[in-house]
Amino acid sequence: MAGEPRLDPQARALIERFAAAGAPPLYTLTAPEARRAYRESRAALAAAPVHVDEIRELSVPGPAAALRGRLYRPRAAENALPGMVYFHGGGFIYGDIDTHDVVCRGIAQCAHCAVVSVDYRLAPEHRFPAAVEDAFAATAWVAANAAALGIDPARLVVAGDSAGGNLAAVVAITARERSAPALAMQVLVYPTTDFAAETDSISRFAAGYLLTRESIRWVKRTYLRDEHDALDWRASPFRADDFSRLPAAYIITAGFDPLRDEGRAYAERLAQAGVAVTHECFEGQVHGFLVMGGAIAAAGHAIQRIGQTLRMQFGTTPRLRP
Repeated sequence: MAGEPRLDPQARALIERFAAAGAPPLYTLTAPEARRAYRESRAALAAAPVHVDEIRELSVPGPAAALRGRLYRPRAAENALPGMVYFHGGGFIYGDIDTHDVVCRGIAQCAHCAVVSVDYRLAPEHRFPAAVEDAFAATAWVAANAAALGIDPARLVVAGDSAGGNLAAVVAITARERSAPALAMQVLVYPTTDFAAETDSISRFAAGYLLTRESIRWVKRTYLRDEHDALDWRASPFRADDFSRLPAAYIITAGFDPLRDEGRAYAERLAQAGVAVTHECFEGQVHGFLVMGGAIAAAGHAIQRIGQTLRMQFGTTPRLRP
């Protein structure tokens, strides 16, 4: 049909590559097996890492145990950069700061900001709300230690992709509810926003586009304690009662992603509440493309757009003269 979005040729080639490999779906594996398979596949698909001046390993206090973190600073000598706390994707089950190293390097360089990437407890060993508690604790710690990290606490952002986008959205609401820490922006890349939803995009892209309906159901069974958790806004931020007074949002969705509709719906809910929202759909893309920059060029484009958006938000883009 004329006007219908078309699957990006690089995304199509990657889908065919996965199909030809015949690897078992992650939802058929144990959690340790899934983590290993995800780590190996993302290493194979990642773009070449860009240079940043400083990378520092961190130990971030968490509510149950110390969390592994990593600080990226594009210019080591410059203090008080805008800061981002980044939460990796992986269905709350797999993924870590290493699988998203290239993404965080790229954002730090493109946005001219310091990025603190943080691991959080994973399911099924640690079910909801463990990841939420870790994400909020990490964000509060970064805000409290902004000076030591070379971050301007007035320009602090929460961000993440997929499950990490869910956590960033929940942290933004929690920070408003607790009146701290102050957040300037949230960046949500194809976020999970409603575990209780059965949207049109889930039906349309149920299979054949990397993320499947069965995978989504597996994540739900593994991450949540029971069906009631799906209605808790800390698991499904779309279910929150109040969206006002939240930080400005930049939301990326993918046109051939089962989660496309809930990301778009979340952007609409924020806008209806008066939040400044920019929603950009990468029409030809599939879920997870951000960490596949070695195979899909649009990953680099998305990182550039995140960087440009943050530079404009914080006034680090050169101003035009009349």
